[in-house]
Amino acid sequence: MTPEFLLTSLIMCVTPGTGVLFTMAAGLARGARASAVAAVACTLGVVPHMLAAITGLAALLHTSALAFQILKYAGVAYLLYMAVSTLRDKGALTVADERPGAAPPSVAKVLVSGVLINLLNPKLTLFFFAFLPQFLVPGEPGALLRMTGLSLVFMLMTLLVFLAYGAFAAALRRHVISRPAVLTWLRRTFAVAFTALGARLAFS
Repeated sequence: MTPEFLLTSLIMCVTPGTGVLFTMAAGLARGARASAVAAVACTLGVVPHMLAAITGLAALLHTSALAFQILKYAGVAYLLYMAVSTLRDKGALTVADERPGAAPPSVAKVLVSGVLINLLNPKLTLFFFAFLPQFLVPGEPGALLRMTGLSLVFMLMTLLVFLAYGAFAAALRRHVISRPAVLTWLRRTFAVAFTALGARLAFS
């Protein structure tokens, strides 16, 4: 495992994207526990991309324009759905106080949303397909095992970074939930951010 791999992986994990945005929103909305669930869910969403790259399905997506476009626009549609849900103050991204008697947040819903966030991100497939092979020697014994190991390291790094983002957001939660104007601003900010990410994905 080279320093170049670790540095590049860290940069990709730290750079704010849909997973970071979702995890921070969960932390602000429901606290540290929800942000941890969101971080785990987003990390699990990496698994299909990893398996696709390892088994060669990524090559099919790379060569099939139709398959790639379907995946890409499914991701765009889901990001827009998240934007609308956030703006309407409904669902897992609702930033709300946990008042006595309030219904507990749905862990399953946060898990599903987090997995879909990364599952419908074709850039992750391209990342695994284009980036990981650079650290393999053609024809080397155990290449499959090495690629699996590098992928697991990337997933662990993703989880740790997302947990840190979520913990930071959860720490700010008590300073936010008592201010209705701030809550409204946050909902609009998250909605605009999801829309912007969807637009960037659509036109990339």
